[in-house]
Amino acid sequence: MRRSAFLDRLLRSLRSEISSCRAEPAPPLPPSVAQFTVDDRPGEQWVRLRRAFSASKGGDQEEVKVDATLVDGAVAPTLSGAVAEDGGPPRMHISVHVEVSKPARPDLALSFECSAWPEEMDVERVFPVRRSGPTPEQQYMGCQFRELDEEMQSAMRDYLEQRGVNDELAAFLHTYMENKEQREIVRWLKNVECYLKK
Repeated sequence: MRRSAFLDRLLRSLRSEISSCRAEPAPPLPPSVAQFTVDDRPGEQWVRLRRAFSASKGGDQEEVKVDATLVDGAVAPTLSGAVAEDGGPPRMHISVHVEVSKPARPDLALSFECSAWPEEMDVERVFPVRRSGPTPEQQYMGCQFRELDEEMQSAMRDYLEQRGVNDELAAFLHTYMENKEQREIVRWLKNVECYLKK
């Protein structure tokens, strides 16, 4: 009897939590991001976006693959790291991995480690990735992006922007991943409820 009362209380609590969470459908892709397709895998903490890109008519076809995590960090609400006087909310961070590959060159891809903030996409590191042959155990990843010459940094950002990896994508990812977080919480709660009912 005692266990049954405890279980009933736990199930009521779960149902209450489920009803208070609003799991809405995924937001539509805005026009600036519409060239991507979204592969959202329920139950996982990341989402993959893909698109084909051709730099020029008749140019090499490329595949752009973007993997983004759920929100995985936060910093103080100003770029300088100082806390704003109004004590505003923290800036949420999403880790983003971008890989650009060419079917004509299947053995090599260019990889970008990025940080998506609500209003901007920052590049942290750029490095080539070997896709065939032995992969080094400790691959040299190059220097930090901010240590590169400013002209090279600008050219690399332009390269990504041409492929749709830009500030608009960062804003979309934040909206999408906040929504995904809510859907995953509801899914998790329902899975716990389902287990307890059996």
